[in-house]
Amino acid sequence: MNEGALKELLYKMADDLLILGHRNSEWTGMGPLLEEDIAFSSMAQDKVGQSLALYNILHALGEQAPDTVAFTRHAAQFHNCILVELPNQEYDFSLIRHFLFDTADSLRWEMLTKSTYEPLSLLAKKIKGELRYHTLHANTWMKQLGTATQESISRLQQSLQVVMPYALGIFEPSPNESILLTEGIFEGESALQAKWKTRVEEIVSGTKLHLPDWKTVTPVFGGRLGKHSEHLEPMLNEMSEVFRMDPTAEW
Repeated sequence: MNEGALKELLYKMADDLLILGHRNSEWTGMGPLLEEDIAFSSMAQDKVGQSLALYNILHALGEQAPDTVAFTRHAAQFHNCILVELPNQEYDFSLIRHFLFDTADSLRWEMLTKSTYEPLSLLAKKIKGELRYHTLHANTWMKQLGTATQESISRLQQSLQVVMPYALGIFEPSPNESILLTEGIFEGESALQAKWKTRVEEIVSGTKLHLPDWKTVTPVFGGRLGKHSEHLEPMLNEMSEVFRMDPTAEW
């Protein structure tokens, strides 16, 4: 087993979940409805817990302890896609990001249930069930707001156009992609992206929204290689504030 390729996969997954979990937590007390306040808070808790499980696997592979990798690295050492680090903006933006990311995330974990790396396949079987609520929540609101009023449809459409290039950045090719495929650890980003496009098209077809021509969208890459937006470093400083004050604090 090529540990370098495996660690790269684990880090980008864990970092995605940690960062988006923090962004989702920022809706606590700020949601447009009480139910949405609770929903985003619950999903945030799930994502942070899932990231911890991945950091624990990395720790078992010889990486530093979860608290250390989560709260002491600089932005350039993170492997998350840029999509998850963008500020929340209005609810329509966060809903579109939630829909596009969690669709990909759910499919990724589903694919990983077949991974030849047993700790990851076992974790995938557990997390796959947790994500049913996340995708159900996203799909329900996409259908409701995507067929409701002219304003709701217009706002979702605008956010869809803004978010889509960043969403395609989820599938930024890995330098070690061929190793993951050869060793049966993961089927690869191209296979995941193909499944994702099919699922996204299926859900959006039930709304009055329109997807762009995939060929006209330029993916925003860089995050997987540590090249991030200006938003990540301030977020990490805020996220690690408690740890810096009390390194013994637990998740």
